[in-house]
Amino acid sequence: MSASETSTPMNVNENEEQGLLDAINDRYGGVIVEVTQPMDSALFASVLSASMAEWRQQGKRGVWIKLPIQHVNLVEAAVKEGFWYHHAEPNYMMLVHWLPQGAHTLPANASHRVGIGAFVMNKNREVLVVQEKIGRLRGTGVWKFPTGVVNEGEDLCAAAVREVKEETAIDTKFVQVLAFRQSHKVFFEKSDIFFLCLLEPLSFEIQKQESEIEAAKWMPIEEYAAQPFVQKYELLKCSVDICLAKKDGNYSGFSPVLTSSAFSNEKSYMYFNIHDLNKQ
Repeated sequence: MSASETSTPMNVNENEEQGLLDAINDRYGGVIVEVTQPMDSALFASVLSASMAEWRQQGKRGVWIKLPIQHVNLVEAAVKEGFWYHHAEPNYMMLVHWLPQGAHTLPANASHRVGIGAFVMNKNREVLVVQEKIGRLRGTGVWKFPTGVVNEGEDLCAAAVREVKEETAIDTKFVQVLAFRQSHKVFFEKSDIFFLCLLEPLSFEIQKQESEIEAAKWMPIEEYAAQPFVQKYELLKCSVDICLAKKDGNYSGFSPVLTSSAFSNEKSYMYFNIHDLNKQ
């Protein structure tokens, strides 16, 4: 549930005449206010208080206020009215208030960060590996698969291809999601979902990313798997087993398929086991 989904404008001129904040109705019985013009904080506090009284009378539920960074002077007035921080982006802060009595049912801020790990193997059974120049593995001598975080609005399969290209200059084709892992309290107390992805190399000459990668190379899979760091952790050993099983034809991952839905006008990827589905 999101306050930014389809909403209905209120009568702007009527609001102005009554000294109320302009707002739009969301689909969950609440309102959304986006401050676009500079306003004195004392005046904002007065208009906000009057608006809240009006919305209570109308039986509104959640009240969302989107404050662009240039209007940061209004934050204190909103907090004093009972609003709390919901989330922030580089150019705005979203505050929210629940009008009905009792516990609120407002959606929480984004709870997970999404990451990928790229398993790329050439015909010589060598895997593409890197050593980090920054991060927790810096200076340890550990070789790892290229990894990274999925950007906002970016498909998982596109993120995997992008990260490999950025770190090693290797062009790839996304094949499948092989497995995923969920963990908690990883990044500023947020949870993390990490997808292990299979990619097919389309080029083979490596050029490492100077800003983040200390070294990159093709390494025999057996040498990668024999690293003490890999042998120490079940997650990494299991990842190797899955990757090898896939390469040997004994494992089926999840392939991306463009699908339509009732929730968006744009198609999105659904990942599933095409191999077993087609056998039926």
